[in-house]
Amino acid sequence: MTADATIARILADPRFRDAVAVMEREHDRTVADIIALTEIPAPPFGEEKRAAAYLEMLRAHGLEEVEQDAIGNVMGRRRGTGNGATVVVAAHLDTVFPAGTDVRVRREGTRLLAPGIGDDTRSLAVNLAFLRAMDAAGIRTRADILFLGDVGEEGLGDLRGVRHFFTEGRHRHNVEAFFTVDSPEVDRIVTGGIGSKRYRVTFRGPGGHSFGAFGLVNPAYAMARAALTLSDLAAPADPQTTHCVSVLGGGTSVNAIPNEVWMEVDLRSRSAAELARLEREFLAGVETAVAAENAARSTKEGAVTVECRPIGDRPAGHTPMDAAIVRLATAAVAAHGYAPRHEYSSTDANIPMSLGIPAIKIGSGGSGGRAHSLEEWIDVEPRESLRGMSASLATILAVAGMEA
Repeated sequence: MTADATIARILADPRFRDAVAVMEREHDRTVADIIALTEIPAPPFGEEKRAAAYLEMLRAHGLEEVEQDAIGNVMGRRRGTGNGATVVVAAHLDTVFPAGTDVRVRREGTRLLAPGIGDDTRSLAVNLAFLRAMDAAGIRTRADILFLGDVGEEGLGDLRGVRHFFTEGRHRHNVEAFFTVDSPEVDRIVTGGIGSKRYRVTFRGPGGHSFGAFGLVNPAYAMARAALTLSDLAAPADPQTTHCVSVLGGGTSVNAIPNEVWMEVDLRSRSAAELARLEREFLAGVETAVAAENAARSTKEGAVTVECRPIGDRPAGHTPMDAAIVRLATAAVAAHGYAPRHEYSSTDANIPMSLGIPAIKIGSGGSGGRAHSLEEWIDVEPRESLRGMSASLATILAVAGMEA
């Protein structure tokens, strides 16, 4: 059966229509869940309170094997009728905002405003709505569906939750497909994972008075050479590849040669091979820059040294366009009147993609904007929200194998 035919069969099924009706009737409950979860702070490496609350929500929804793993992920299983193969439906618990950020939700008509409300708190609540709708409508699937609230997706979290799930988690060997529900936009189907390598590069030297010790090696000059070397490295448009010196620090006084300076660097590419090439050339360039500074000035009080410490490593990956998960998602999105777009991004799906597991990012419905800002917002207008939720639920059911 073609992807279009599979989706058409699901949309025509009275049980699916019942599930959509349940989501419509429970729209206010979904909004209340969004607000409640958003107002539980989940800063980087501080998701414990939100994780505890979501764990209890999963338990209250009657899932089996409700648990929290060693890294902090929470999950529960909706049992299928098949042989134990698992489809994971995930949303991340963390936000980019530090502890102490005001996360109270403001309402302006159908708009809700609060840091992290769309990325990715709405998705946590929508996944619960999917679960209630399937249960109320009596929908069964061939595969088990494991609902996952994962930690550490954002920033220096470096996908640590999903990385742990697929490297050490007890469910990892049975996963046949993976969805991350992340951001409202349903038309944006992420099929490719942008890989990244991030480093904090620290240059150290003897330091000294800017006038009296002039002529000694200066770690700031070595850092400047290294940054300029990076700026000259090839960054092809295809496969899209980028590099950036993003954060700088160090030194003690305007009239002192610094004894320590540092920079943080972000390297990215759609291609694992291209990312490896960029990383290799960057690290070689750092060593060359240090050697050049030590050759240019006096090392009688000591030489410049360098430490390159990895602070981020997200693997690149790609789910092929002809994979069933992509074809079914595309058909479901198009059947709901959207124009599907297939994109690359950096999401929790990077990890399973890099392992060859079919994985994509889908949307939670509705619209939103200003992600990662204090003015982040979503629109919970019922009709548009329901349209997007229906498309994503149909996608999940198609991949999990909705029983006739």
